[in-house]
Amino acid sequence: MKSRASRTDALAELPEGAALPGTLSEELRAELIAFRRDLHMHPELGNQEFRTTAVIKDRLEKAGLKPRVLSIGTGLICDVGEWDGVTPMLALRADIDALPIPDTKAGVSYRSTVPDRAHACGHDVHTATVLGAGLVLAGLARQGLLPRAVRLIFQPAEEVLPGGAADAIEAGVLEGVGRIIGVHCDPKVDVGRIGLRIGPITSACDRLEVSLDGPGGHTARPHLTTDLVTAAARVATDVPALLARRTDARSGLAVTWGRLETGHICNVIPQHAELSGTVRCLDLAAWRGAPDLVHAAIDEVAGMHGAKTVINYVRGVPPVVNDAETIGLLDAAMTERRGSYAIEDTEQSLGGEDFSWYLEHVPGAMARLGVRTPGDTRGLDLHRGNFDVDEEAITVGVELFTAAALLDGNRS
Repeated sequence: MKSRASRTDALAELPEGAALPGTLSEELRAELIAFRRDLHMHPELGNQEFRTTAVIKDRLEKAGLKPRVLSIGTGLICDVGEWDGVTPMLALRADIDALPIPDTKAGVSYRSTVPDRAHACGHDVHTATVLGAGLVLAGLARQGLLPRAVRLIFQPAEEVLPGGAADAIEAGVLEGVGRIIGVHCDPKVDVGRIGLRIGPITSACDRLEVSLDGPGGHTARPHLTTDLVTAAARVATDVPALLARRTDARSGLAVTWGRLETGHICNVIPQHAELSGTVRCLDLAAWRGAPDLVHAAIDEVAGMHGAKTVINYVRGVPPVVNDAETIGLLDAAMTERRGSYAIEDTEQSLGGEDFSWYLEHVPGAMARLGVRTPGDTRGLDLHRGNFDVDEEAITVGVELFTAAALLDGNRS
């Protein structure tokens, strides 16, 4: 990987002959698994994570820390160690919300107890991992072994466009932060390993809603109407094709429709049609120009059929663009804990992640955290009701975060 030089520099900052502290005790490991299972049984949607916020806050306070609930009502931040007001802190971020889908797992004691709610994206694992890292780092701070303060960010509403990160930033979570790191569960990577990538690792994701209007009429006389069924069908098929010829193919700009509704009876041409879908883009610069391109393409296609358009283009999130130096830090941390064999390259995902908003303000990076039990052939995936993880991933994540915090703090 391109980050090897950065890894070597980070490790060189350790005192000669020193072993890197910050591994988990068996007692804490068991506690974090139980904590994750409790969250899994009590999932809460974005901006409704009141119980989740309360249990995180309670555990941090029991460790002698001083968490602060965000002004938006859910989520919290907590500094480990005393910030001197000058030296930039490393932030560890977890998202805490769940998804509005049923938990379909069978044979596990920690299945969701809330109808049509599930931690099907691994946010319970992210939360347990950052909590565990905070508890370990707090112990090191009491021993005088934490070189500089670290901020824990437990962020609400990642699954709600444009993402709770924007609100968290507005609430001041990045004040004093110089770098931020996070992980995301990856069911395609074996537990004990992480995936790293310099540059874009996720896609931008926006929401698109289109209304088409025009005079309807009898299907026997379509020439006297604006045929909105045909117009909607053309928008659905021609707009993506048109965009593919108006943007660099390497930008990955794509419109995908999830809903098309029009008409109620077979012999009446309707007066109204609606489409909605998503706009995804792999390139940050292309994403910035996407709204104008999409608007123009829809108007052009709809106009050919005489349909009037109302377009609601809702900005979601830009791509997560990993900083090379921070990837070097994560590479160094994982190498120190488990060896370089535990690191693999990862591809860019078409999924969106509001971690990207933090990277508009400070450098940082997100790693893929392996959660697949080696040899598991079930093909589990994110955002499905049967999603589950190998809970050893929590230990791996904690050790990654603590090592990164120590290596970052020891840099000159």
